[in-house]
Amino acid sequence: MPRLSCPRNCNKKVWRLKDRRFKCSGCGTRWSRNNPPLHLKGEEWRSIIGWFLREQSARAIAKETGLERKRVIRSLMHVRLAMATDVPEIFSGTVEVDETYMGGQWRNKRKAIRAKGTKRGRGTSKQPVFGIYARNGIVWAELVDDAEAATLQPLIRKQVRKGSTVCSDTWKGYTGIATQGYVHRLVEHGKGEYSDCRGTHINGLEGFWGYLKRKLAAKGGIRRERLGLYLAEYVWRYNHRNLDNKLKTRRLLRLLRRKVSPEIGT
Repeated sequence: MPRLSCPRNCNKKVWRLKDRRFKCSGCGTRWSRNNPPLHLKGEEWRSIIGWFLREQSARAIAKETGLERKRVIRSLMHVRLAMATDVPEIFSGTVEVDETYMGGQWRNKRKAIRAKGTKRGRGTSKQPVFGIYARNGIVWAELVDDAEAATLQPLIRKQVRKGSTVCSDTWKGYTGIATQGYVHRLVEHGKGEYSDCRGTHINGLEGFWGYLKRKLAAKGGIRRERLGLYLAEYVWRYNHRNLDNKLKTRRLLRLLRRKVSPEIGT
């Protein structure tokens, strides 16, 4: 049996724990046989990321790189986790806020689910997603439990600097924003209003929702428990859409060095 080594390449002794996991005596990293160290070289990471940025599937990346498909899938999970840590700075100025619902097309749902109703919009059984869009083209989005004020407004306070202008529709979840130090402007979609002379609209965020849903639909369905990782991926891709792939690769390698191993890419 080959000698076990730390996934962070510490070259220290590895201990087996009572729960059958392993622990590095140097850095304290723990892992299991079901989640073994990747042991990918820097050039292999660059190749995986390069094909990933071209939106190739794990199967196609495995074929192009000559790596085992399971290793590619695990490495892409690490990439998406790294993307999730690349959070935009606090927004200021004019921002748009809105929520949407993810969960596949209605016609593809099982008959038992369609019989319950709640086909579209608020009140649906789909997963709610809340987003904030800055007018510089940067978006922030997160899965939420519901679209009520108690859930959405703390996220606005967390991500938007007080004194900023917040544009939203007339959903009750945004009622009271003006009392919390923001300028609150409304667009009434129910009356056919989508913009006004002051630039009050949420078209930028709705554009991102369309982009997100098209990308997820192309995946052919995402398990609900993995939706957060794919949301993080497409938020990252959207926010860095103007960078070339070489700069994107460098940025992702820096994120992976912090998350997985400082040796990645060296």
